[in-house]
Amino acid sequence: MSTRLQVVLDDEELLEIKQAAASQRLTVAEWVRQALRKARAAEPRYLAEHKLRVVRESAQFGYPTANIETLLGETARGRLSESD
Repeated sequence: MSTRLQVVLDDEELLEIKQAAASQRLTVAEWVRQALRKARAAEPRYLAEHKLRVVRESAQFGYPTANIETLLGETARGRLSESD
């Protein structure tokens, strides 16, 4: 489903956006959609408080650890045994 979005710009802003769109061979609508997607992608998806809560909750559990050589060796052996 699509929804129309109305944005009010002053003449100077609109002219600059039209020029930017034209320089990329885009319609103004497509240029605006792309600009909004880029702005949305740049926004953090989660607040810092949420991230901290997840880290704190995770820290309560014990996870298996080893040096990197041991982990890589175990991973390789597991992959080799699966291919049998």
